[in-house]
Amino acid sequence: MAFLEVKNYRKRFGDTEVLKGISFSLEKGEVLAVIGSSGGGKTTLLRCLNFLEIPDEGTLTLGGEVLFEAGQGKAALARLRKKRLHFGLVFQQFNLFPQYTVYKNILLAQALLAKEAFQRKKKDFAAVLKAAPPSERKKLKGEQRKILSEIRANQKQRMEERTERLLVRVGLSEKRDAYPYQLSGGQQQRVAIARALALSPDILCFDEPTSALDPELTGEVLRVIKGLKSSDSTMIVVTHEMEFAKSVADHVIFIADGVIEEEGTPEEVFGSPRSEKTRAFLRSSEQNRLGGEDA
Repeated sequence: MAFLEVKNYRKRFGDTEVLKGISFSLEKGEVLAVIGSSGGGKTTLLRCLNFLEIPDEGTLTLGGEVLFEAGQGKAALARLRKKRLHFGLVFQQFNLFPQYTVYKNILLAQALLAKEAFQRKKKDFAAVLKAAPPSERKKLKGEQRKILSEIRANQKQRMEERTERLLVRVGLSEKRDAYPYQLSGGQQQRVAIARALALSPDILCFDEPTSALDPELTGEVLRVIKGLKSSDSTMIVVTHEMEFAKSVADHVIFIADGVIEEEGTPEEVFGSPRSEKTRAFLRSSEQNRLGGEDA
Protein backbone atom coordinates (compact mmCIF):
# COMPACT_ATOMS: atom_id res chain seq x y z
CA MET A 1 0.00 0.00 0.00
CA ALA A 2 1.26 3.45 -0.91
CA PHE A 3 2.01 5.99 1.83
CA LEU A 4 -0.56 8.44 0.40
CA GLU A 5 -3.56 7.38 -1.64
CA VAL A 6 -6.06 9.83 -3.08
CA LYS A 7 -9.09 8.32 -4.79
CA ASN A 8 -11.72 10.08 -6.90
CA TYR A 9 -11.35 13.55 -5.42
CA ARG A 10 -14.09 15.82 -6.74
CA LYS A 11 -14.75 19.44 -5.83
CA ARG A 12 -17.46 21.77 -7.09
CA PHE A 13 -17.89 25.48 -6.52
CA GLY A 14 -21.47 26.33 -7.43
CA ASP A 15 -22.09 25.09 -10.94
CA THR A 16 -18.37 24.71 -11.70
CA GLU A 17 -16.72 21.36 -11.12
CA VAL A 18 -13.03 22.12 -10.55
CA LEU A 19 -11.79 18.63 -9.67
CA LYS A 20 -13.36 15.85 -11.72
CA GLY A 21 -12.15 12.63 -10.15
CA ILE A 22 -8.48 13.01 -9.22
CA SER A 23 -6.71 9.82 -8.11
CA PHE A 24 -3.02 9.23 -7.42
CA SER A 25 -0.66 7.62 -4.93
CA LEU A 26 2.70 8.53 -3.47
CA GLU A 27 5.33 6.53 -1.62
CA LYS A 28 7.05 7.81 1.52
CA GLY A 29 10.07 9.94 0.67
CA GLU A 30 8.91 10.68 -2.88
CA VAL A 31 8.44 14.09 -4.46
CA LEU A 32 5.38 14.64 -6.63
CA ALA A 33 5.38 17.59 -9.04
CA VAL A 34 1.97 18.84 -10.13
CA ILE A 35 2.03 20.88 -13.34
CA GLY A 36 -0.60 22.46 -15.54
CA SER A 37 -2.06 25.73 -16.74
CA SER A 38 -3.67 28.23 -14.41
CA GLY A 39 -7.27 27.38 -13.59
CA GLY A 40 -6.81 23.66 -14.12
CA GLY A 41 -7.40 22.72 -10.48
CA LYS A 42 -3.86 22.42 -9.06
CA THR A 43 -4.29 24.79 -6.11
CA THR A 44 -7.76 23.42 -5.35
CA LEU A 45 -6.24 19.95 -5.16
CA LEU A 46 -3.65 21.12 -2.64
CA ARG A 47 -6.29 22.87 -0.56
CA CYS A 48 -8.40 19.72 -0.57
CA LEU A 49 -5.41 17.63 0.51
CA ASN A 50 -4.89 20.01 3.43
CA PHE A 51 -8.65 20.11 4.18
CA LEU A 52 -8.77 23.86 3.66
CA GLU A 53 -11.46 22.90 1.17
CA ILE A 54 -13.62 19.83 1.70
CA PRO A 55 -13.94 17.51 -1.31
CA ASP A 56 -17.47 16.65 -2.39
CA GLU A 57 -16.42 13.10 -3.19
CA GLY A 58 -13.40 10.90 -2.64
CA THR A 59 -11.19 9.36 0.02
CA LEU A 60 -7.71 10.11 1.34
CA THR A 61 -5.60 7.46 3.03
CA LEU A 62 -2.26 8.19 4.72
CA GLY A 63 -0.04 5.48 6.13
CA GLY A 64 -2.91 2.99 5.97
CA GLU A 65 -5.30 5.26 7.91
CA VAL A 66 -8.34 6.75 6.20
CA LEU A 67 -8.11 10.45 7.05
CA PHE A 68 -11.03 11.54 4.91
CA GLU A 69 -14.01 9.91 3.29
CA ALA A 70 -16.69 12.11 1.75
CA GLY A 71 -20.18 11.87 3.17
CA GLN A 72 -19.25 11.06 6.77
CA GLY A 73 -21.15 14.05 8.17
CA LYS A 74 -20.43 16.99 10.44
CA ALA A 75 -18.90 14.90 13.24
CA ALA A 76 -16.11 13.73 10.93
CA LEU A 77 -15.54 17.26 9.61
CA ALA A 78 -15.14 18.53 13.18
CA ARG A 79 -12.13 16.24 13.57
CA LEU A 80 -10.38 17.52 10.46
CA ARG A 81 -8.39 20.19 12.33
CA LYS A 82 -6.19 17.55 13.94
CA LYS A 83 -5.87 15.67 10.65
CA ARG A 84 -4.60 18.84 8.93
CA LEU A 85 -1.43 18.48 10.98
CA HIS A 86 -0.42 15.56 8.75
CA PHE A 87 0.11 18.13 5.98
CA GLY A 88 2.16 21.30 5.85
CA LEU A 89 1.39 23.93 3.23
CA VAL A 90 3.70 26.64 1.93
CA PHE A 91 1.62 29.32 0.23
CA GLN A 92 2.49 31.52 -2.73
CA GLN A 93 2.33 34.74 -0.73
CA PHE A 94 4.34 33.70 2.37
CA ASN A 95 1.61 34.75 4.87
CA LEU A 96 4.07 35.64 7.63
CA PHE A 97 3.01 37.63 10.69
CA PRO A 98 4.53 41.09 10.14
CA GLN A 99 4.59 41.92 13.86
CA TYR A 100 6.78 38.93 14.73
CA THR A 101 10.45 38.22 14.11
CA VAL A 102 11.64 35.36 11.93
CA TYR A 103 12.26 33.30 15.07
CA LYS A 104 8.77 33.98 16.48
CA ASN A 105 7.08 33.23 13.14
CA ILE A 106 8.63 29.75 13.17
CA LEU A 107 8.02 29.20 16.88
CA LEU A 108 4.41 30.39 17.04
CA ALA A 109 2.55 27.38 15.63
CA GLN A 110 4.63 25.04 17.76
CA ALA A 111 3.79 27.10 20.84
CA LEU A 112 0.06 26.98 20.11
CA LEU A 113 0.12 23.20 19.74
CA ALA A 114 2.21 22.83 22.89
CA LYS A 115 -0.27 24.99 24.79
CA GLU A 116 -3.15 22.79 23.66
CA ALA A 117 -1.30 19.66 24.78
CA PHE A 118 -0.46 21.31 28.10
CA GLN A 119 -4.11 22.26 28.71
CA ARG A 120 -5.22 18.69 27.96
CA LYS A 121 -2.74 17.39 30.50
CA LYS A 122 -3.97 19.89 33.09
CA LYS A 123 -7.54 18.75 32.45
CA ASP A 124 -6.54 15.11 32.89
CA PHE A 125 -4.74 15.93 36.13
CA ALA A 126 -7.77 17.86 37.39
CA ALA A 127 -9.97 14.80 36.82
CA VAL A 128 -7.52 12.59 38.71
CA LEU A 129 -7.37 15.11 41.55
CA LYS A 130 -11.14 15.30 41.79
CA ALA A 131 -11.42 11.50 42.00
CA ALA A 132 -8.71 11.19 44.68
CA PRO A 133 -9.59 10.83 48.38
CA PRO A 134 -9.60 14.23 50.16
CA SER A 135 -6.72 13.14 52.40
CA GLU A 136 -4.43 12.63 49.37
CA ARG A 137 -5.34 15.69 47.33
CA LYS A 138 -2.85 18.14 48.82
CA LYS A 139 0.10 15.82 48.19
CA LEU A 140 -1.19 14.88 44.74
CA LYS A 141 -1.70 18.51 43.79
CA GLY A 142 1.92 19.28 44.66
CA GLU A 143 3.16 16.36 42.57
CA GLN A 144 1.01 17.44 39.63
CA ARG A 145 2.27 21.00 39.86
CA LYS A 146 5.86 19.75 39.68
CA ILE A 147 5.14 17.49 36.70
CA LEU A 148 3.36 20.28 34.83
CA SER A 149 6.28 22.62 35.44
CA GLU A 150 8.65 20.03 33.99
CA ILE A 151 6.39 19.47 30.99
CA ARG A 152 6.28 23.19 30.24
CA ALA A 153 10.06 23.52 30.56
CA ASN A 154 10.65 20.52 28.28
CA GLN A 155 8.20 21.86 25.72
CA LYS A 156 9.97 25.23 25.68
CA GLN A 157 13.39 23.64 25.26
CA ARG A 158 12.28 21.34 22.44
CA MET A 159 10.57 24.17 20.55
CA GLU A 160 13.54 26.48 20.85
CA GLU A 161 16.00 23.79 19.76
CA ARG A 162 13.83 22.82 16.79
CA THR A 163 13.43 26.43 15.72
CA GLU A 164 17.19 26.97 15.80
CA ARG A 165 17.78 23.82 13.74
CA LEU A 166 15.24 24.93 11.15
CA LEU A 167 16.85 28.36 10.87
CA VAL A 168 20.11 26.61 10.03
CA ARG A 169 18.38 24.25 7.60
CA VAL A 170 16.92 27.10 5.53
CA GLY A 171 20.03 29.26 5.85
CA LEU A 172 18.56 32.07 7.95
CA SER A 173 20.34 31.87 11.29
CA GLU A 174 21.67 35.40 10.88
CA LYS A 175 18.10 36.68 10.30
CA ARG A 176 16.49 35.16 13.40
CA ASP A 177 15.70 38.56 14.95
CA ALA A 178 14.69 40.32 11.71
CA TYR A 179 11.09 41.20 10.82
CA PRO A 180 9.46 40.16 7.53
CA TYR A 181 9.70 43.67 6.05
CA GLN A 182 13.47 43.48 6.48
CA LEU A 183 13.72 40.34 4.33
CA SER A 184 13.81 39.72 0.60
CA GLY A 185 10.98 37.73 -0.96
CA GLY A 186 13.20 34.66 -1.15
CA GLN A 187 14.09 34.94 2.52
CA GLN A 188 10.43 35.34 3.47
CA GLN A 189 9.56 32.20 1.55
CA ARG A 190 12.33 30.33 3.32
CA VAL A 191 10.83 31.41 6.65
CA ALA A 192 7.48 30.09 5.45
CA ILE A 193 9.11 26.75 4.58
CA ALA A 194 10.72 26.54 8.03
CA ARG A 195 7.37 27.36 9.66
CA ALA A 196 5.67 24.53 7.76
CA LEU A 197 8.44 22.12 8.73
CA ALA A 198 8.19 23.12 12.40
CA LEU A 199 5.10 20.97 12.93
CA SER A 200 6.79 17.87 11.43
CA PRO A 201 4.13 17.17 8.79
CA ASP A 202 4.00 13.78 7.09
CA ILE A 203 3.65 15.51 3.73
CA LEU A 204 4.91 18.99 2.87
CA CYS A 205 2.98 20.78 0.12
CA PHE A 206 4.11 23.77 -1.92
CA ASP A 207 1.72 25.93 -3.92
CA GLU A 208 3.78 27.65 -6.63
CA PRO A 209 6.48 28.53 -4.07
CA THR A 210 8.37 30.83 -6.45
CA SER A 211 5.50 32.54 -8.28
CA ALA A 212 5.68 35.68 -6.10
CA LEU A 213 9.46 36.01 -6.46
CA ASP A 214 11.68 37.89 -8.83
CA PRO A 215 13.63 35.54 -11.11
CA GLU A 216 16.93 36.17 -9.29
CA LEU A 217 15.34 35.05 -5.98
CA THR A 218 13.71 31.92 -7.36
CA GLY A 219 16.93 29.90 -7.34
CA GLU A 220 17.55 30.28 -3.60
CA VAL A 221 14.10 28.94 -2.72
CA LEU A 222 14.37 26.03 -5.17
CA ARG A 223 17.75 25.10 -3.68
CA VAL A 224 16.18 24.92 -0.21
CA ILE A 225 13.36 22.70 -1.48
CA LYS A 226 15.87 20.43 -3.23
CA GLY A 227 17.80 20.21 0.02
CA LEU A 228 14.70 18.94 1.83
CA LYS A 229 14.45 15.85 -0.35
CA SER A 230 15.23 12.75 1.68
CA SER A 231 13.81 9.33 2.46
CA ASP A 232 11.85 10.86 5.35
CA SER A 233 10.53 13.91 3.50
CA THR A 234 7.49 13.40 1.28
CA MET A 235 6.54 16.43 -0.80
CA ILE A 236 3.91 17.60 -3.27
CA VAL A 237 4.99 20.63 -5.30
CA VAL A 238 2.65 22.59 -7.56
CA THR A 239 5.10 24.39 -9.80
CA HIS A 240 5.54 26.21 -13.09
CA GLU A 241 9.32 25.58 -12.95
CA MET A 242 9.65 22.70 -15.39
CA GLU A 243 13.41 22.31 -15.00
CA PHE A 244 12.95 22.05 -11.23
CA ALA A 245 10.24 19.41 -11.68
CA LYS A 246 12.52 17.43 -14.00
CA SER A 247 15.44 17.43 -11.58
CA VAL A 248 13.66 16.91 -8.25
CA ALA A 249 10.40 15.01 -8.79
CA ASP A 250 10.06 11.24 -8.63
CA HIS A 251 6.62 11.43 -10.18
CA VAL A 252 4.81 14.08 -12.24
CA ILE A 253 1.12 14.63 -12.88
CA PHE A 254 -0.21 17.06 -15.46
CA ILE A 255 -3.66 18.41 -14.58
CA ALA A 256 -5.87 19.95 -17.25
CA ASP A 257 -9.52 20.93 -16.86
CA GLY A 258 -9.86 19.20 -13.52
CA VAL A 259 -8.51 15.78 -14.51
CA ILE A 260 -5.10 14.14 -14.60
CA GLU A 261 -4.34 14.30 -18.30
CA GLU A 262 -0.99 12.54 -17.95
CA GLU A 263 1.27 11.13 -15.25
CA GLY A 264 4.53 9.28 -14.96
CA THR A 265 8.19 9.74 -14.22
CA PRO A 266 9.82 13.03 -15.27
CA GLU A 267 11.46 11.18 -18.13
CA GLU A 268 8.09 9.92 -19.37
CA VAL A 269 6.10 13.13 -18.98
CA PHE A 270 8.77 15.55 -20.19
CA GLY A 271 10.65 13.26 -22.56
CA SER A 272 7.86 11.45 -24.38
CA PRO A 273 4.42 12.81 -23.42
CA ARG A 274 1.52 10.84 -24.85
CA SER A 275 -1.17 13.52 -24.65
CA GLU A 276 -1.38 16.36 -27.15
CA LYS A 277 -2.53 18.63 -24.30
CA THR A 278 0.66 17.80 -22.42
CA ARG A 279 2.81 18.44 -25.45
CA ALA A 280 1.10 21.79 -26.08
CA PHE A 281 1.54 22.82 -22.44
CA LEU A 282 5.23 21.91 -22.42
CA ARG A 283 5.83 23.77 -25.68
CA SER A 284 4.14 26.86 -24.24
CA SER A 285 6.15 26.60 -21.02
CA GLU A 286 9.40 26.33 -22.95
CA GLN A 287 8.53 29.34 -25.10
CA ASN A 288 7.72 31.37 -21.99
CA ARG A 289 11.00 30.33 -20.39
CA LEU A 290 13.03 31.29 -23.46
CA GLY A 291 11.12 34.55 -23.76
CA GLY A 292 11.94 35.36 -20.14
CA GLU A 293 15.62 34.65 -20.71
CA ASP A 294 15.71 36.92 -23.75
CA ALA A 295 14.00 39.78 -21.91
